[in-house]
Amino acid sequence: MKKTVTLYTDGACSGNPGLGGYGGILIYGDVKREYSGAEAETTNNRMEVTAVIMGLKRLKYPCRVEVYSDSAYTVNAFENGWIYAWRKSGWKKADGKAVQNVDLWEELYSLTKTHEVHFHKVAGHADNELNNRCDELARGAIVELRKTLPPQVTNDAEGEVD
Repeated sequence: MKKTVTLYTDGACSGNPGLGGYGGILIYGDVKREYSGAEAETTNNRMEVTAVIMGLKRLKYPCRVEVYSDSAYTVNAFENGWIYAWRKSGWKKADGKAVQNVDLWEELYSLTKTHEVHFHKVAGHADNELNNRCDELARGAIVELRKTLPPQVTNDAEGEVD
């Protein structure tokens, strides 16, 4: 029987595109593990999907994973079956336009073949303590990345983080 793990995730961006960060919390029993990271040139949607990927990649064995995200983009891709239609149509949306972030969708799809993943939408920036903590982790990763970059790179949104 697979272990059940809870994964909370969030992504953030300072400018869109701009500096981006992601954060997550993996929970198994009484153990909580936080993680975060950032990229210099990305989008909020890429960070939302990356947050889930990075959490799933941390698992050492195939697990049942309950993913909680405030990203409708990420959750709806699976819950509404969009990703299966996109794959079937060569990564084209219903309107015929190309799906964005195919590299991340392919990686996430592959991880859902290793793990039994269930997605749950949560309200962003609300009263969900774990979602709020993931937001802090993502925003903090952007702050840390900004410290390592030359000033001309960090003038994206004057320090604002969505």
